[in-house]
Amino acid sequence: MEVKRVVLATANEGKIREIKMMLADLPLSIMTVKDFPEFPGVEEDGEDFFANAYKKARAVAEFTSLPAIADDSGLVVPALGGWPGVKSARFAGERATDGENIEKLLELMKDLPEGERKAYFTCVVVYCEPAGKYESFTGKWEGLIIREERGKGGFGYDPIFFVPALGRTAAELAPEEKNKYSHRGQALKALKEHLSKSLKFVESGRSAAW
Repeated sequence: MEVKRVVLATANEGKIREIKMMLADLPLSIMTVKDFPEFPGVEEDGEDFFANAYKKARAVAEFTSLPAIADDSGLVVPALGGWPGVKSARFAGERATDGENIEKLLELMKDLPEGERKAYFTCVVVYCEPAGKYESFTGKWEGLIIREERGKGGFGYDPIFFVPALGRTAAELAPEEKNKYSHRGQALKALKEHLSKSLKFVESGRSAAW
Protein backbone atom coordinates (compact mmCIF):
# COMPACT_ATOMS: atom_id res chain seq x y z
CA MET A 1 0.00 0.00 0.00
CA GLU A 2 1.27 3.44 -0.91
CA VAL A 3 2.35 5.58 2.04
CA LYS A 4 0.57 8.91 2.24
CA ARG A 5 2.17 12.04 3.64
CA VAL A 6 0.24 14.16 6.12
CA VAL A 7 1.29 17.14 8.21
CA LEU A 8 0.40 17.72 11.84
CA ALA A 9 -0.41 21.38 12.39
CA THR A 10 1.34 21.52 15.76
CA ALA A 11 4.78 21.82 17.28
CA ASN A 12 3.55 20.60 20.69
CA GLU A 13 5.63 17.53 21.47
CA GLY A 14 2.96 16.03 23.72
CA LYS A 15 0.32 16.25 21.02
CA ILE A 16 2.73 14.95 18.38
CA ARG A 17 3.51 11.86 20.47
CA GLU A 18 -0.14 11.10 21.11
CA ILE A 19 -1.23 11.58 17.50
CA LYS A 20 1.64 9.53 16.08
CA MET A 21 0.91 6.74 18.54
CA MET A 22 -2.78 6.66 17.61
CA LEU A 23 -2.10 6.60 13.86
CA ALA A 24 1.01 4.41 13.98
CA ASP A 25 -0.52 1.39 12.22
CA LEU A 26 -1.77 3.35 9.21
CA PRO A 27 0.42 3.67 6.09
CA LEU A 28 1.16 7.33 6.75
CA SER A 29 4.33 9.38 6.67
CA ILE A 30 3.60 11.88 9.44
CA MET A 31 5.33 15.23 9.30
CA THR A 32 4.83 18.31 11.47
CA VAL A 33 5.02 22.05 11.00
CA LYS A 34 8.57 21.83 12.35
CA ASP A 35 9.48 20.22 9.03
CA PHE A 36 8.42 23.49 7.34
CA PRO A 37 10.41 26.22 9.14
CA GLU A 38 9.17 28.89 6.74
CA PHE A 39 5.55 28.32 7.77
CA PRO A 40 4.47 31.64 9.36
CA GLY A 41 2.25 30.13 12.02
CA VAL A 42 -1.42 30.70 12.79
CA GLU A 43 -3.01 32.98 15.35
CA GLU A 44 -5.48 30.93 17.35
CA ASP A 45 -8.13 33.59 17.73
CA GLY A 46 -11.24 31.49 17.10
CA GLU A 47 -14.24 31.66 19.38
CA ASP A 48 -14.42 27.90 19.81
CA PHE A 49 -12.31 24.77 19.46
CA PHE A 50 -13.53 23.94 15.96
CA ALA A 51 -12.70 27.40 14.63
CA ASN A 52 -9.11 27.16 15.84
CA ALA A 53 -8.61 23.58 14.62
CA TYR A 54 -10.04 24.33 11.19
CA LYS A 55 -8.00 27.51 10.82
CA LYS A 56 -4.76 25.67 11.61
CA ALA A 57 -5.51 22.68 9.39
CA ARG A 58 -6.55 24.83 6.44
CA ALA A 59 -3.49 27.10 6.71
CA VAL A 60 -1.03 24.20 6.92
CA ALA A 61 -2.69 22.28 4.08
CA GLU A 62 -2.57 25.31 1.81
CA PHE A 63 1.06 26.11 2.71
CA THR A 64 2.40 22.57 2.32
CA SER A 65 0.07 21.32 -0.43
CA LEU A 66 -0.41 18.21 1.72
CA PRO A 67 -3.32 16.97 3.82
CA ALA A 68 -3.12 18.46 7.31
CA ILE A 69 -4.36 17.36 10.70
CA ALA A 70 -4.97 19.92 13.43
CA ASP A 71 -6.59 19.77 16.80
CA ASP A 72 -7.72 22.31 19.32
CA SER A 73 -8.44 21.11 22.77
CA GLY A 74 -8.76 22.43 26.25
CA LEU A 75 -10.10 22.17 29.73
CA VAL A 76 -13.57 23.42 30.58
CA VAL A 77 -14.56 24.15 34.19
CA PRO A 78 -18.31 24.93 34.38
CA ALA A 79 -17.94 26.61 37.79
CA LEU A 80 -15.59 29.14 36.16
CA GLY A 81 -18.03 29.90 33.36
CA GLY A 82 -16.27 27.53 30.97
CA TRP A 83 -12.72 28.77 31.52
CA PRO A 84 -9.93 28.10 30.65
CA GLY A 85 -11.67 26.85 27.46
CA VAL A 86 -10.04 27.93 24.21
CA LYS A 87 -7.45 29.83 26.26
CA SER A 88 -6.26 26.67 28.04
CA ALA A 89 -2.73 26.73 26.64
CA ARG A 90 -2.39 30.47 27.26
CA PHE A 91 -4.39 30.76 30.49
CA ALA A 92 -1.56 32.36 32.46
CA GLY A 93 -0.17 34.31 29.49
CA GLU A 94 0.85 33.89 25.84
CA ARG A 95 4.06 32.03 26.72
CA ALA A 96 2.83 30.38 29.89
CA THR A 97 4.24 27.01 30.92
CA ASP A 98 2.05 24.08 31.93
CA GLY A 99 3.02 24.71 35.53
CA GLU A 100 2.01 28.37 35.37
CA ASN A 101 -1.36 27.50 33.85
CA ILE A 102 -1.99 24.90 36.55
CA GLU A 103 -0.98 27.34 39.28
CA LYS A 104 -3.40 29.98 38.03
CA LEU A 105 -6.28 27.51 37.72
CA LEU A 106 -5.74 26.08 41.21
CA GLU A 107 -5.63 29.58 42.66
CA LEU A 108 -8.94 30.49 41.03
CA MET A 109 -10.52 27.28 42.28
CA LYS A 110 -9.05 27.20 45.79
CA ASP A 111 -12.31 28.13 47.50
CA LEU A 112 -14.58 25.90 45.40
CA PRO A 113 -16.07 22.95 47.31
CA GLU A 114 -15.60 19.43 45.98
CA GLY A 115 -19.05 19.40 44.39
CA GLU A 116 -18.14 22.34 42.15
CA ARG A 117 -14.79 21.05 40.90
CA LYS A 118 -16.19 19.11 37.94
CA ALA A 119 -14.42 19.66 34.64
CA TYR A 120 -14.00 18.10 31.24
CA PHE A 121 -11.48 18.07 28.46
CA THR A 122 -12.82 18.56 24.95
CA CYS A 123 -11.06 18.13 21.62
CA VAL A 124 -11.86 18.87 17.99
CA VAL A 125 -9.65 17.32 15.31
CA VAL A 126 -9.86 18.60 11.74
CA TYR A 127 -8.46 16.80 8.71
CA CYS A 128 -8.15 19.18 5.74
CA GLU A 129 -7.06 18.63 2.16
CA PRO A 130 -5.10 21.28 0.21
CA ALA A 131 -8.19 21.99 -1.90
CA GLY A 132 -10.15 22.85 1.23
CA LYS A 133 -12.34 19.80 1.79
CA TYR A 134 -12.35 18.83 5.46
CA GLU A 135 -13.78 16.51 8.08
CA SER A 136 -14.00 17.15 11.83
CA PHE A 137 -14.08 14.78 14.79
CA THR A 138 -14.76 15.45 18.47
CA GLY A 139 -14.11 13.92 21.88
CA LYS A 140 -14.97 14.69 25.50
CA TRP A 141 -13.44 13.42 28.77
CA GLU A 142 -15.07 14.16 32.11
CA GLY A 143 -13.34 14.42 35.48
CA LEU A 144 -12.57 16.59 38.50
CA ILE A 145 -9.92 19.17 39.30
CA ILE A 146 -7.99 18.09 42.39
CA ARG A 147 -6.07 20.48 44.65
CA GLU A 148 -2.54 19.15 44.14
CA GLU A 149 -0.65 17.69 41.20
CA ARG A 150 -0.39 13.91 40.89
CA GLY A 151 1.59 11.97 38.32
CA LYS A 152 4.48 12.71 35.97
CA GLY A 153 3.02 11.69 32.61
CA GLY A 154 1.05 13.58 30.00
CA PHE A 155 1.17 17.34 29.66
CA GLY A 156 -0.96 20.42 30.17
CA TYR A 157 -3.48 20.05 32.98
CA ASP A 158 -3.11 16.26 33.21
CA PRO A 159 -1.59 16.25 36.74
CA ILE A 160 -4.70 17.89 38.27
CA PHE A 161 -7.37 16.22 36.11
CA PHE A 162 -8.71 13.31 38.15
CA VAL A 163 -10.81 10.62 36.48
CA PRO A 164 -13.11 9.04 39.10
CA ALA A 165 -13.85 5.97 36.98
CA LEU A 166 -10.13 5.17 36.86
CA GLY A 167 -9.15 6.45 40.30
CA ARG A 168 -6.17 8.32 38.86
CA THR A 169 -5.22 11.59 37.24
CA ALA A 170 -4.55 11.75 33.51
CA ALA A 171 -0.85 12.17 34.37
CA GLU A 172 -0.88 8.84 36.22
CA LEU A 173 -2.06 6.87 33.18
CA ALA A 174 0.22 5.02 30.79
CA PRO A 175 0.19 6.61 27.31
CA GLU A 176 -1.75 3.70 25.82
CA GLU A 177 -4.34 3.89 28.58
CA LYS A 178 -4.71 7.63 28.26
CA ASN A 179 -5.27 7.34 24.51
CA LYS A 180 -8.02 4.81 25.16
CA TYR A 181 -10.08 7.18 27.30
CA SER A 182 -9.01 10.74 26.57
CA HIS A 183 -10.80 13.43 24.60
CA ARG A 184 -8.03 13.49 22.02
CA GLY A 185 -7.98 9.72 21.87
CA GLN A 186 -11.71 9.64 21.10
CA ALA A 187 -11.39 12.23 18.34
CA LEU A 188 -8.32 10.57 16.87
CA LYS A 189 -10.02 7.18 16.88
CA ALA A 190 -12.79 8.65 14.72
CA LEU A 191 -10.18 10.29 12.47
CA LYS A 192 -8.33 6.99 12.17
CA GLU A 193 -11.49 5.21 11.04
CA HIS A 194 -12.04 7.91 8.41
CA LEU A 195 -8.45 7.71 7.14
CA SER A 196 -8.48 3.92 7.12
CA LYS A 197 -11.53 3.89 4.87
CA SER A 198 -9.99 6.52 2.59
CA LEU A 199 -6.75 4.58 2.26
CA LYS A 200 -8.64 1.39 1.42
CA PHE A 201 -10.50 3.26 -1.32
CA VAL A 202 -7.19 4.47 -2.74
CA GLU A 203 -5.76 0.95 -2.65
CA SER A 204 -8.76 -0.44 -4.50
CA GLY A 205 -8.51 2.24 -7.18
CA ARG A 206 -11.68 4.07 -6.17
CA SER A 207 -11.87 7.79 -5.54
CA ALA A 208 -10.93 8.88 -2.04
CA ALA A 209 -10.70 11.91 0.19
CA TRP A 210 -7.04 12.66 -0.50
